[in-house]
Amino acid sequence: MRTPRSAHPARSARPARCGRVLAGALLAASVALAGCSAADDSGGGSSAKAAADDGKAAGPRAAEGAGPAPKTPRLTQNAIIRTASLTVRVEDVPKALEQARTTAEEAGGYVGRESTGRDADGHEHTQVVLRVPTEKYDSVLTRLQGTGKLIDRTAKAVDVTDQVVDVGSRIRSQRASVDRIRTLMDRATKLSDVVSLEGELSSRQADLEALLARQASLKDRTNLATITLSLSEKPARKTAHTDAPGFLDALTGGWHVFVTLLRWIALALGAALPFAAFAALLALLWLRVVRPRLPRRAQPAPAPAALGPLPSARPAPQPSAERPDED
Repeated sequence: MRTPRSAHPARSARPARCGRVLAGALLAASVALAGCSAADDSGGGSSAKAAADDGKAAGPRAAEGAGPAPKTPRLTQNAIIRTASLTVRVEDVPKALEQARTTAEEAGGYVGRESTGRDADGHEHTQVVLRVPTEKYDSVLTRLQGTGKLIDRTAKAVDVTDQVVDVGSRIRSQRASVDRIRTLMDRATKLSDVVSLEGELSSRQADLEALLARQASLKDRTNLATITLSLSEKPARKTAHTDAPGFLDALTGGWHVFVTLLRWIALALGAALPFAAFAALLALLWLRVVRPRLPRRAQPAPAPAALGPLPSARPAPQPSAERPDED
């Protein structure tokens, strides 16, 4: 009877022990599941945060991309020196010259230089230099060509963009250098340093002024084109009857030849006059100053005059052959 009693408690303890094991397993599984879910939540949160950060980072980029594009750096406009030379034959030179002045002034330019003269045939000719804005260069050339018959035209364009850019860069560098020297002069305490810096400042300022003058010259030549206009009168037209020379033509031609000959003779005399005056002066000095002071030579005695022929003696009379007898 004792044996069945001892067996019953053992059987009743087994289910209790299995329940505890099952409860522990369930607790461990729940803890594991809770950890996985927490990890998933933390991973999802971090992913969401990263996505949000990426969205925030991408937001300004998208905003920048959606905004206006950055401006392209402006290229330096080409600096070109334009010059032209025109030779035009006109009927009236003063009238054509006035038209050229008006054309230049209406275009915003001015007359730089002007010279007028006449050739050997008496035809008037004028040369004028016009300075006009570059943008009005072509139109002014067209108007000047229309004043008469175009004889010759030359045009030239020189690109000096590199020179303009180089001079501008050197000016900026030179100004910065001058500012540095002035700053060092303000900080200098020794007299020797001040004197040395003053010399260096004067040298750099001179270089800066030379660069500024060159820049001004380039600006003037690129902003204003130079046009040299030569105006000459048309030769008079010959009529039909002047083709065959007549008596009056011959008389006029002979008179011109005579006048030309007298002119050349006068020129020859004028050219020889200084030499003749110098020769006369030498002769006067010789006669009045030099010659009287020369020692005079002794004059030789005059030679005796030649004797005339001696008188011839008469021959003695001879007795005649037949003399009469003296009585």
